Amino acid sequence: MQLFFNPDIKDTDTTFFFDSNESKHIIKVLRKRNGDELWITNGSGYLFEAIIIGDNIKKCEVDLISSKKTHPKSYWLHMAVAPTKMNDRFEWFLEKATEIGVDEITPIICDRSERKVLKLERMQRVLESAMKQSLQTYLPKLNEPISITEFLEKPISGLQFIAHCEDTERHELKRRVAADKDVTILIGPEGDFSPEEIKNAMQKGYAPVAMGKTRLRTETAAIVACTIIATINNG
Repeated sequence: MQLFFNPDIKDTDTTFFFDSNESKHIIKVLRKRNGDELWITNGSGYLFEAIIIGDNIKKCEVDLISSKKTHPKSYWLHMAVAPTKMNDRFEWFLEKATEIGVDEITPIICDRSERKVLKLERMQRVLESAMKQSLQTYLPKLNEPISITEFLEKPISGLQFIAHCEDTERHELKRRVAADKDVTILIGPEGDFSPEEIKNAMQKGYAPVAMGKTRLRTETAAIVACTIIATINNG
């Protein structure tokens, strides 16, 4: 099964036209023709079964013959992660977190952040590609970068954790998480959160946690966190 993505499809539509780029991919690259079946998601939980009725390379038309709404997960995972110095490392996190099952991502700019400018359009494409590859129908929400100070002022529901490397009392994340609970996890930059950031987060109700016995890179820690949450909820 190959999954296509278009956010503009609605469950009330009966036909749909792809734009020129997607049409060229479908007709010229994949060599699809009239009568061929396509599966499409709008990233909002719907899976559409479609049949090509107009194999135009610039404006491919499909007949939407069925739609099914996928039930959302019983929890919401929000990862607030400091961008890594190398873009490809952060994009790797985005890809793998989407495959595992993240729901929302906020890049946070910290005192020790080495990267403060991000290409959100490119990051969005990574999320879309990973969603299609893993055959999911919900596209993770990608927020604008924000300072950790501003982020900590936002009202957050559910369980709240901050993962850091300071030699202070921390519990392993897997021992603090419960199934079917919304979770927000803060992951710092390569140089870790500053002591002041950790203090401020704890004052806002974020519990300090560790991912294990070893020191992990930012993107690795974020993936481990996603995996722990998914395992506890799917076990």
